[in-house]
Amino acid sequence: MTAPFWETTPLTEMTTEQWESLCDGCGRCCLHKLRDDDTEELHYTSVACRLLDVKTCQCTDYAQRHRKVQDCITLTPKMIPELDWLPPDCAYRRLSEGRGLPQWHPLLTHTAESVISSGESAAGRCISERRAGALEDYIVSWPGLPAEESH
Repeated sequence: MTAPFWETTPLTEMTTEQWESLCDGCGRCCLHKLRDDDTEELHYTSVACRLLDVKTCQCTDYAQRHRKVQDCITLTPKMIPELDWLPPDCAYRRLSEGRGLPQWHPLLTHTAESVISSGESAAGRCISERRAGALEDYIVSWPGLPAEESH
């Protein structure tokens, strides 16, 4: 039996399909973050991008997201070490750091629902920016905590 691609293929050499499949769909990276101008301290919020379906944590227009949301980024292997806001259990971050996938990851469970059923998703814990008020009113810590601490 051969090892799965994420254990044998460096992030920089993955196909687009492999790279995209690493996203577990937790929606945490689609939550707004605030950074203190003076201290550079990062604050997570429970306010989601307007394109994120807050019940499923799927982007409602993934193909056109960059046109509709100017600050939406396309993650690349080179960026990962620089992004201090990626969730600790993000597959991209974990693999970049030499760790394996979390046990609830869809590539291991073979179902996308495992992220929600495990409680690791932002589904049901966030509000759309279309409904929220000031981001400062929605500061939370769970998006930046490892899985075992985020419940």
